[in-house]
Amino acid sequence: MDPRIKDLIEDYKRGGIDRRDFLKRLTIYAGGAAAAMALFPSPDWSSFQENDPDLVTEFIKYQGEAGEMKAYLARPKASKKYPAVVVIHENRGLQPHIMDVNRRMAKEGFLSLAPDGLTPLGGTPENDTNKAVQMIGQLNREQTIKNFVAAVKYLETHPLSNGKVGCTGFCWGGAMTNQVAVNTPSLKAAVPYYGMQPSAEDVAKIKAPVLAHYAENDPGIDKGIPAFEEELKKAGVEYHIYTYPGTQHAFNNDTNPQRYNEEAAKLAWKRTTDFFKEKLK
Repeated sequence: MDPRIKDLIEDYKRGGIDRRDFLKRLTIYAGGAAAAMALFPSPDWSSFQENDPDLVTEFIKYQGEAGEMKAYLARPKASKKYPAVVVIHENRGLQPHIMDVNRRMAKEGFLSLAPDGLTPLGGTPENDTNKAVQMIGQLNREQTIKNFVAAVKYLETHPLSNGKVGCTGFCWGGAMTNQVAVNTPSLKAAVPYYGMQPSAEDVAKIKAPVLAHYAENDPGIDKGIPAFEEELKKAGVEYHIYTYPGTQHAFNNDTNPQRYNEEAAKLAWKRTTDFFKEKLK
């Protein structure tokens, strides 16, 4: 292995650089995104997790439709009431990347909960994203939606919550965010990232304002945007839809150099957190 890459890894483990810089430099040293991913096709990001002195983080359990659900909770250190957000993972389960996104949400001033949707099947497998993807396909869809709805209910009554809860999710989690909006009348805001849209007849059930992010080059998902927008208009739902030029599906995932788009990710994140701050205050 290139000595520069070894030094880079050690620097990251010590907290000398953040994840974005790590991935950028890794891509350069490896000679491109493909080579970087070949070096680390399924990196053990758990060894790189950062401890933020301004946050309190812990794994908790809450009661879901399928029994106890595992989830990763993050919040600012001060013990007071916060607006709350459910963060739903991609089809790879509760990976360290999503745990990091959950911490970022907490840094913005939220009580943030990232459930492990694979809990009914034993939980997200460590360092095996391919297995996680297979397991996602084995989940009972209706039960899974109810498990995420239960996460909203958990946060609504949490002693450190102000009772107002939003939901965001990515890819598979974006689709689940839409389903949480359909099935949770008390939800205060929904922010799906490149998620499959709900059926036309279900859109009218949405009561929460919607902020939807899409990639420009994501035909399988984007084909559903016009009908989704039409139904949102018909139902009188407040909505904002943004499509980010030059992006691919999963453009927010900064552990995937092949898809990550820094400019779009930062803009979408600011829009997301501003939206939550407005709707959950």
